[in-house]
Amino acid sequence: MSPIYLPEQTGSLAEALTPRDIVAELDKYVVGQAKAKRAVAIALRNRYRRQRLPADMAEEVAPKNILMIGPTGVGKTEIARRLARLAQSPFVKVEASKFTEVGYVGRDVESMVRDLVEIAVKMVRQERETEVLDKARQAAEERLLDLLLPPAPGSSSFGESSTEAQFAREQASATREKLREQLKAGRLDAKVVEIEVRDRGMPSFELISGSSVEEIGVNLRDMLPGFFQGRTRRRRLPVPEALEQLTQEEAQKLIDMEGVSKAALERVEQSGIIFVDEIDKISGREGSQGPDVSREGVQRDILPIVEGTTVNTKHGMVRTDHILFIAAGAFHVSKPSDLIPELQGRFPIRVELEALGRDDFIRILTEPKNALITQYVALLKTEGVELTFTPDAIERIAELAALVNERTENIGARRLHTVLERLLDEVSFHAPELGGREIRIDAAYVDRMLADIARSDDLSRYIL
Repeated sequence: MSPIYLPEQTGSLAEALTPRDIVAELDKYVVGQAKAKRAVAIALRNRYRRQRLPADMAEEVAPKNILMIGPTGVGKTEIARRLARLAQSPFVKVEASKFTEVGYVGRDVESMVRDLVEIAVKMVRQERETEVLDKARQAAEERLLDLLLPPAPGSSSFGESSTEAQFAREQASATREKLREQLKAGRLDAKVVEIEVRDRGMPSFELISGSSVEEIGVNLRDMLPGFFQGRTRRRRLPVPEALEQLTQEEAQKLIDMEGVSKAALERVEQSGIIFVDEIDKISGREGSQGPDVSREGVQRDILPIVEGTTVNTKHGMVRTDHILFIAAGAFHVSKPSDLIPELQGRFPIRVELEALGRDDFIRILTEPKNALITQYVALLKTEGVELTFTPDAIERIAELAALVNERTENIGARRLHTVLERLLDEVSFHAPELGGREIRIDAAYVDRMLADIARSDDLSRYIL
């Protein structure tokens, strides 16, 4: 049996990050939810541990899939997304409610694996493009110089080795080098050149309603290769755009797409992460009729993917045995025990995320790297408006968001978006005319803009 290796980048990063480091990184973006962060940190570290096992043992170690239980807007998706970025792993988020049982119109569950493979191919291709970018740039530069200064036709009056022919070549070379210097200095940016551009679009059509070409197992690219090669057309582009277009074409020539597909498949199998959201929406109670029958069918279709099966994609066969699945759901109406027993057993780690309150909202507004307050300040600064929030204003915003969540639907931290948009409505609208001014948001301003709406249940439901 051949050794099992994680992709190089994933392995080196996992080795550098201990569970404590992973939690610390997640803390920069997600407030609270320590249990969930610990669970995903251990899951990521276990991948590095598996890599260090002997090949026969590593094959037997399956990932411990995670089920996150908690209301909307508490950080379930963000934790999974940030984890994937930390690990540089292929990551796809799917909605369980979009899948249908085999035989019904809709997406089949294997499409989540295909989507993951496409993301992995894109990741690997971008990495390969970065590696060959310098060579591709040089080749594109030569092609562009050929367009700007076409090679002079050979003269029949002189021989190739004559003094006149040699002098002409030296002059053309000197002119070419001058053009190269001007190109690098940006002095040719205003010029327009005509280049041939290949249309990349693949004709999109369906053979059966609700089923894509790939889903019914027909690879028309192989059957009709000429049909999908793409036509070329001539376009007039400014020099910078033409250089970028030619660089991309040259990079594609330098990249071995078979190698890209092979590396992408390995990355999916060994470090892929699939986040299945709204899994509670497909949990049906025993003995139910109507839609619940189809929901249980979806669970039975998802089960082999989670257990470990082989999925056919256009890039090759993919084994799902070692893909990490993170499922999430609010479970307001149903509960995890309403899932079929076989699927429950495939998510051994259960993590309950806590609802967010006033103190959590204050931290969300100020602590993370991408804090909402920081985002709004930066956005308005582009208009020349200096926006400042006083501590009492931030506390008041958090109080009002928590109050509306209690009185209406609890949508967690997403309530802060609606509250802030309403609060800064006037400032955002008039910002272009307020350039150079400093605007201070304090508790009095927050009350003036939001207090009446927050007190009225009817207004809160429709506005906040």
